Amino acid sequence: MSKVKAAIYWCSSCGGCDESIVDLGERILAIREAVDFVFWPCAMDPKYSDVEAMADGEIVVSLINGSIRTSEQEYMAKLLRRKSQLVVAFGSCACFGGIPALANLTSKKGIFDRSYLTTPTTVNPEGIVPLEHSKTAEGYSMELPSFYETVYKLDDVIEVDYFLPGCSPNGDMVANAMGAILAGKLPPKGSMLLPDIALCQSCDRNSTKPESLTITEFKRLIHVQADPTQCFLNQGILCMGPATRDGCGFPCVKGNMPCTGCMGPVGSKDQGARMLSALGGIMEGETEEQIAKALDGIPDPAGTFYRYSMSSSFMGSHRKENKP
Repeated sequence: MSKVKAAIYWCSSCGGCDESIVDLGERILAIREAVDFVFWPCAMDPKYSDVEAMADGEIVVSLINGSIRTSEQEYMAKLLRRKSQLVVAFGSCACFGGIPALANLTSKKGIFDRSYLTTPTTVNPEGIVPLEHSKTAEGYSMELPSFYETVYKLDDVIEVDYFLPGCSPNGDMVANAMGAILAGKLPPKGSMLLPDIALCQSCDRNSTKPESLTITEFKRLIHVQADPTQCFLNQGILCMGPATRDGCGFPCVKGNMPCTGCMGPVGSKDQGARMLSALGGIMEGETEEQIAKALDGIPDPAGTFYRYSMSSSFMGSHRKENKP
């Protein structure tokens, strides 16, 4: 039996999703028996020309991780879309924009100024910043990919068949997804390869949450020692579980850390709005001052409520002024 041809590509992300393939451990051997990875820059040395030479649809499945920030990433996403029968948005950056999409709160100019001109350790008296097109003194032309004003999730740029969120997807999630793909037992196209239920429903601490939960202040883990047996919200510690999709096995909670929302929104496109709605029902305060004091425990609201989902939020999804 011939092997299934597969590709893995890394766009704007940290590389953790590529690492998650290695986290399969011995299970990767069974996948390797059935899959021929024909393009995986993190693990081999293929060239773009190798993919360009393939027939359209020759690759059975491409796992594309990372958000889209540059013209090179857009080109490769579209190339792999054309060469692949199935494309999976692999990881939170591809699914929702991920942490890179928090850059949508600033601008390309702001990023370049900070990175190349104004950091305390930068010495750049000539104010040199990267240029897309430049020439050397010897007359050679050089070209860099265009850096977009906006960070896009993968399905802003290409049609995506399936979504597997997580930062990064764990070994069980990857193994189950690959097993479903290889067996042809897949849900309708456009589906998440995970249940559409909130993390709280399977969390071990859910039973400790009182019927009438109220929060008068939010506490940060740097200031308190969390009780490892109690619901974080019941302790006044912000946990994104009510607004986050289940399926990861909640390893953070098991490690006595609250959920930060990497599995993305559940039951709503806008994860932050859902979480704010949940908090609105349990926060207690008779005056604006009391509510403001409670919210002081959340010093970075955007980075807290939209840490992984800015590009899929109502706020981030409307920023399309130079959509590729």
